[in-house]
Amino acid sequence: MTSTDAATDAAPGAPATPGTPGTPGTPSTSGALGVGAGQVPGDGYVQSLARGLAVIRAFDEEHPEMTLSDVARRTDLSRAAARRFLLTLEALGYVRSDGRTFSLTPQVLRLGFAYLASQTLPDVAQPHLQDLSERIHESTSVAVLDGDDIVYVARRATTRIMTVSIRVGTRFPAYATSMGRVLLAGLPDDQRQAYLEGVRLERLTPHTVASVEALRRSLDEVRETGWCVLDQELELGLRSLAVPIHDPRGQVVAAANVSTKVMSTERGQLQGYLDALRDTARAIEEDLRVQG
Repeated sequence: MTSTDAATDAAPGAPATPGTPGTPGTPSTSGALGVGAGQVPGDGYVQSLARGLAVIRAFDEEHPEMTLSDVARRTDLSRAAARRFLLTLEALGYVRSDGRTFSLTPQVLRLGFAYLASQTLPDVAQPHLQDLSERIHESTSVAVLDGDDIVYVARRATTRIMTVSIRVGTRFPAYATSMGRVLLAGLPDDQRQAYLEGVRLERLTPHTVASVEALRRSLDEVRETGWCVLDQELELGLRSLAVPIHDPRGQVVAAANVSTKVMSTERGQLQGYLDALRDTARAIEEDLRVQG
């Protein structure tokens, strides 16, 4: 069977089956097309490009290989449309097929590397994270805000502290992470309000923030103190401390954190790393200023 046969994934002449909105883990139509809730695309919006990118984003750690039907469901595309995008991506070298399922190829990494290569933050932050990690013997990271998620752009790990592997490019919901709270607290008031009005809180652990009002109070506190400690809100057994990283204009552009296991580090001990973490953030800020 050829990849074209796999992309058909149905009897010849069978009608295209629409994707199934609302499936757990499936982007909504607006999300699949890259348009946020309440946003209207401008005249320059290219829907086919947005849909092609949605097909790439449909593949993740939980869905490394998918059939045509799987891709259609996760992107809210018809099977016919999903087939065209998959075959185009395969022709360009971004997707491969074994005759039944599709998966991404390493060439997709070029898209991410293009971003990293154009940014100074990862290169600037990495040596400072390494220095801090060697001094306190804990894992350290830097992340930026991307929509409702944080994205890791630099990291120095000492030991594995989560059930999932954290690497550059890993995403987590901002509300459940210390770096996310710092980044959300640093948003302009109107952007923070828009986030709070649209966020969907999922209880990742029994400790995860459960209401928008509680999240709002937490963000107010983080904005006032300039740092955040979260205790097992993202994953049981994980505790983390984060501080903001500012650009030369004083705007919060990233966050740095120290993460530990609950069993190995008391909350007070983690807060004892605050001065060292702030020093690291200031060193990164200074290097960004010099290079900017």
